[in-house]
Amino acid sequence: MRTRLISLAATLMAAGAPAAAQQATGIRYADIPAGAYSIIAEVQARPGKEAELRAATLPLVALVRSDPKNLVYVLQEDRAAPGHFIFYEIFASVEDFEAHNAMPYVKDWFARLPDLAEGGVRVMRMEVLGHGRH
Repeated sequence: MRTRLISLAATLMAAGAPAAAQQATGIRYADIPAGAYSIIAEVQARPGKEAELRAATLPLVALVRSDPKNLVYVLQEDRAAPGHFIFYEIFASVEDFEAHNAMPYVKDWFARLPDLAEGGVRVMRMEVLGHGRH
């Protein structure tokens, strides 16, 4: 049994699994304060505009993640319904979130929505509970 585990570990190391884990920055949960301001937002592409909305939205990932006030930013697309996007975002405070929404690239994205999305953005404003700094 021990030989098999050592062999499995060697196989994983050869495949680069530990190196990839060490290089990934990942979410630092300890940096998320209790009570952080969290957003779950949803947007639906207009029929035939799925690819355009995706192309307009994908650049936001790198831009928002580069904002030092952003703690978590995840863009997701429904596999069963292409063009249905869900954003998961965490900021330490509502003020940090409002500063994010005031960024030119966010304003530009919102300006494109009437042509690309049905009904704009639906937003749930949440509070992070139970982990991080206290």
